[in-house]
Amino acid sequence: MSTTAPHARRARGKGAGLGLLAWLLGIAFFLPIAWMALTSFHSETDAATNPPSFAASLTLDGYREFFGAGGGASPWPALINSTVASVASTLLVLLLAFPAAYALSVNRVRKWTDVLFFFLSTKMLPVVAGLLPIYLFAKNAGMLDNIWLLVILYTSMNLPIAVWMMQSFLAEIPVAVIEAARVDGARLPTVLARVVAPISLPGIAATALICFIFSWNELLFARVLTGVVAETAPVFLTGFITSQGLFLAKVCAASLVISLPVLAAGFAAQDKLVQGLSLGAVK
Repeated sequence: MSTTAPHARRARGKGAGLGLLAWLLGIAFFLPIAWMALTSFHSETDAATNPPSFAASLTLDGYREFFGAGGGASPWPALINSTVASVASTLLVLLLAFPAAYALSVNRVRKWTDVLFFFLSTKMLPVVAGLLPIYLFAKNAGMLDNIWLLVILYTSMNLPIAVWMMQSFLAEIPVAVIEAARVDGARLPTVLARVVAPISLPGIAATALICFIFSWNELLFARVLTGVVAETAPVFLTGFITSQGLFLAKVCAASLVISLPVLAAGFAAQDKLVQGLSLGAVK
């Protein structure tokens, strides 16, 4: 008893220290978002003060101007374009990555490690290095300022990381379950839809969320390849930085509104995300 008590006290002290550290890190990550949210409710004059005034009066002028109340452009077309590009590309990525990951994890093809390395090597190319060829291709194909061009690009950009993630998730599925389904006469589409997919649902949700976030936040290709018709939300946000200066309150309001879909998706799928990212972590 006398030897276990000091160990228990040290364990409780270590747990309390780690808990305090986790709280401090959480607050540090949350502070910029809280600062942005508070600034979005200030007037431009109060937002530009240095140091900022926390007791300044609150107003919704930044949100009104963002939604076009002051005669500016409406953000709805850009938000719709971002939604279409992100959701459509994420669905295409899942449809392509799921059978590919199955072939690389459960029913492994020959030299499957080389295939995975090839997928990983495609992410080593700097995005800007492929910008000019893609721009020339889109121009010659008449697809500039086309939202479906972004869908194709986002699908190809997110497919390698999706295959890598889902391959690790599907590798944790017991092979005996799949073999039992085959013995019962289930064909490959049935095995994928009714056996593998339900078991790997947390991994699929985590992969879908990561691909959605990457597509929603992408700026470089959307900035270069779109104009007015296919403008996305991040491109629309850059329009608030003009030669007249930076309208901080309006930019913060726009940033908060554009970030809400990603925050909402992450909050809704947080349990699946934690389960998916932790698959294989504990044997």
